Amino acid sequence: MQKDKSLTGKAVKGAGWSFLDNISNQGITFLIGLVLARLLSPEEYGLIGIITIFISVFNTIVDSGFSNALIRNNSATDVDYSTGFITNIVFSSFLYLLLFFISPFISFFFDEPRLTLLLRVMGCIIIINSFAIIQRTILVKRVDFKTQTYISFISSLSSGIIGIGMAITGFKVWALVGQLISRQLFNTCLLWVFNKWRPSIMFSLDSFYSMWTFGWKLLVSSLLDTGWKEIYQVVIGKCYSPITLGLYTRAKQFGDIFSMNLTSIVQRVTYPVLSEIQDDKIRLKIAYKRVIRATMLPTFVLMLGMAASAKSMVNFLVGSQWVECVPMLQFICSFGMLYPLHALNLNMLQVQGRSDLFLRLEIIKKIIGIAPLLLGVFVGIYWMLAGTLVTSFFAYYLNAYYSGPFLNYSIKEQVKDILPAFSIAILAALPVFALNWLSISVYMLFPLQIIVGALFTIAICEKINLPEYNEIKNNIVRILQKKTN
Repeated sequence: MQKDKSLTGKAVKGAGWSFLDNISNQGITFLIGLVLARLLSPEEYGLIGIITIFISVFNTIVDSGFSNALIRNNSATDVDYSTGFITNIVFSSFLYLLLFFISPFISFFFDEPRLTLLLRVMGCIIIINSFAIIQRTILVKRVDFKTQTYISFISSLSSGIIGIGMAITGFKVWALVGQLISRQLFNTCLLWVFNKWRPSIMFSLDSFYSMWTFGWKLLVSSLLDTGWKEIYQVVIGKCYSPITLGLYTRAKQFGDIFSMNLTSIVQRVTYPVLSEIQDDKIRLKIAYKRVIRATMLPTFVLMLGMAASAKSMVNFLVGSQWVECVPMLQFICSFGMLYPLHALNLNMLQVQGRSDLFLRLEIIKKIIGIAPLLLGVFVGIYWMLAGTLVTSFFAYYLNAYYSGPFLNYSIKEQVKDILPAFSIAILAALPVFALNWLSISVYMLFPLQIIVGALFTIAICEKINLPEYNEIKNNIVRILQKKTN
């Protein structure tokens, strides 16, 4: 019992600091982005949206699943870390050279001559990031998100100041380039300052083979997942205008505030912590049930609340020039609320060492996902988003169906666990949506919607005494008490 409490405390503490880390990194970046969105145009965001397609995919290849292999390995040695570090550097150097030489072809494909130089400059992020992967992996393995929080705060704030300064002085799209490169550079340098691990000139083929055997399936899975997310931007960038892509990118950034951040927290904290009890099926199932219930309550509430207040939120935060992204945002919120559920079920497969099944599922889901892309190419962008919503629910069914047997946790039982949170989110979103008919300024409407949504959620949870709500509330109170003592 004492061991369970220690593990739970470790997870809660890690989740708390991971949440603060995401708030520091994504939250400050988001606030900076609001300022930049008023200084720059959707077209300039569209150009960066095209570039991030390739940066994201290449960063995934650089990692190659080695970080997950190291986290799962409870007896990883310095040789293992050094082997992973050298591999990351070699892969990133090769990929940057590849990107450098194919950038003119990418520019030609999108019929946008400015992309060549932008890609060659922003490509350095791939190399900079490769120096940070093992340092970050070590901190995650220690569940040390406190250090990462400090690093994220400094990096995001410093790079944001650089980006705003460049935008004000007329650098336009290069302001976004400067912000993104400086953030990665600050983050990498600070990881080396705060983390005392240093690589040795050691490369073990046995270690490489061991990590590759586990990691290559995760690499392919991650490539499928990352590539699939980015292929939407490829379709929009190719079939529509950079302005449309810029609007989609802005909608996706709004939608990712909660769904992707909560997903990132869940993945980073639960994987190393639950890997410690991977052989105890009973404790593992109890832990997963608690995590799923506690994660999906805020996810459903925040995502459905954002969908309900999307129009006033966009006008309030970035201005009327971005209002055309509102329908896109509402679709993104609808399928984005399932991201943490996808992550939790796939994490269960990783903890059990079933990277083969993980890969098989990703392949099946991507084949199914071809249909929405075809709708985007031949019919329209909103048909593509509607199709994505349908396939997202089907993908959740597959993830839960195949991960459930490992812990005797059926999809029926899982849906039963999350249904109360979904119902509460629907009930809280209805009055928020109804407020859109008020003829008042958005500067009054949006804050009012936030207050009403929060009050309805708290009132319903208190009334029915929802266990996951009480757990979240008690953890917040406990953290605040520690801060004040």
